[in-house]
Formats: sequence, structure tokens, C-alpha cells
Amino acid sequence: MKILDGKKVSNDIKDEIAAEVAQMKERGEKVPHLAAVLVGNDGASLTYVGSKVRSCKKVGFESTLIQLPEETSEETLLEKVRELNADQEIDGYIVQLPLPRHIDEQKVLMAVDPDKDVDGFHPVNFGKMALDMEAFISATPFGIMELLKRYEVETEGKHVVVIGRSHIVGRPISILMSQKGKTANCTVTLTHSRTKNIKDLTLQADIVVSALGVPGFLKADMVKEGAVIIDVGITRVKDGSKEKGYYITGDVDFENVSKKASYITPVPGGVGPMTIAMLLKNTLLARERHRARK
Repeated sequence: MKILDGKKVSNDIKDEIAAEVAQMKERGEKVPHLAAVLVGNDGASLTYVGSKVRSCKKVGFESTLIQLPEETSEETLLEKVRELNADQEIDGYIVQLPLPRHIDEQKVLMAVDPDKDVDGFHPVNFGKMALDMEAFISATPFGIMELLKRYEVETEGKHVVVIGRSHIVGRPISILMSQKGKTANCTVTLTHSRTKNIKDLTLQADIVVSALGVPGFLKADMVKEGAVIIDVGITRVKDGSKEKGYYITGDVDFENVSKKASYITPVPGGVGPMTIAMLLKNTLLARERHRARK
């Protein structure tokens, strides 16, 4: 069994990006600038955004954090989005999800300029990705593909079972792994909450990608010997014995599944760090595209 170490690979990617940014500075070019919009005080969102800001500093990006109160109106947020779309200094930005219930997330995401949509959530980018055209790929699926690539995991002709059909992970990763390419060319089965006999399907899988958000869902008796296991689930479970009052766990029963897997991602330290690294990669790509157009 081999650990797919997302923390190590993400640090390698950040070092590569930092080297490119250093060369930009030497040439007197503008460095990439990533902005993040955070509405409210959700604990997990604050943690994620804080990590993104620190990562920007590490690689030499400019970064802007826009914090808005929980009661911010939908129109006020949309106006902020329009300002970011028009701001020539900003290469890419994210609107941190989830948003407060009184705000229509889809309306906000639709308002983001696709050329600055480094989260890869806009339908224009999703559509281009599905057609294998140049696009910003949602950072988590992008990170999974990069992790498989760097560990040289064999994917051609393999059967992949994806658990979860979200627009952010499940659907895009199912498309990416079925496309032509070195880390692709798979036969993909997309499963979800209405799928019957998921265990029968996962037992056939050479690669399982679980993005369900249910702690310990994937058990050892659900996977075959030598399977590759990608755990996308990140759930905070309350635990009074822990200093923070909770612990982080994934969708996979790691202790037992790891005994059967050929490769497996840990939680934390697997897919999570890759997501931030690929967000930075998308921002670098945005800067390069904007410069090319000028």
C-alpha cells in the first residue's frame, strides 16, 4: 500500500509556482493576484480562506480578502462580484461557499466572469472542460488528476467508480477520467444516493473516488484487493476529547481499507492540500492568459 501524499505533492507544486513567479518579478511583470470573497463567519470557510491567503503569500502572489457580514444582501454581493470582474488588477477570484441561505448561490456564481473563475464553477468553464477545451477545471478534480499523474497511477482501461454526483467534484471527475489522456482513458460509473447496490459496483472498481461527505462510508468489504482509493470527504466530527473539539475524517474507513488498497489518500493530508495548490495553478494560468491577450 502506498500513500498518495497530497501534502507533499501540493508543496512541490507551490515550489514550482513560486519559481515561476520569481521569474515574472525578474522580468518586471505583474505577479498573479487572487481575491477571495467571504460572506459571514462560518468556521470551516474561515479556515479554508485563511489557508488560501497564506498559500498566496508563500508562492509570491498578491492576495485580497474581502470579508462581508452575514446579513449582506444578495444585490450587495452581486455588486462586489461586478467590481471584481472589472478590476484589471485581479486575475482570478473565488466566492467562498456556502453562502448564507438568503443568497442564491447559482445567481452569484453565474455572475462571475468565466475568465476570472479560478474555482472552475461557471457553466462556461464546466462546459469547456466537458468538451476537452481549455478551461479552468474545478480545483478538487484538478488536484485528483494531478495526484494520480505525479504518482504515475495506471488509469488506462481501468474501471472507476465515483461516489457522489456534485457539480464540484463527482460529475467533473467522472468526465475528466473518461476523457482521452495519460491519466484518464477510464470506464467510469457515477453513483449517488439513489444508486442501488453500490457495494456491488465498488467491488468491481479498480479506482474508487468517494466524494459523499459521510464519515467511514466506504468499508473494507466494499473494495477489492489492489484498488486505488481517493477519499475526497472532509467532515468535522465533534469530539470533546480533542483540543479543537472535533476531528477531521473522510468517507473511507482508512484503517481497514488501506490494508487492501494499492494506493490511498489520507484525510487530512490527501486531496485537501491539492485543492489549494490547483487553485493557485488556475490563478497562474489566468495571469498568463490575461497577459497573452494584451
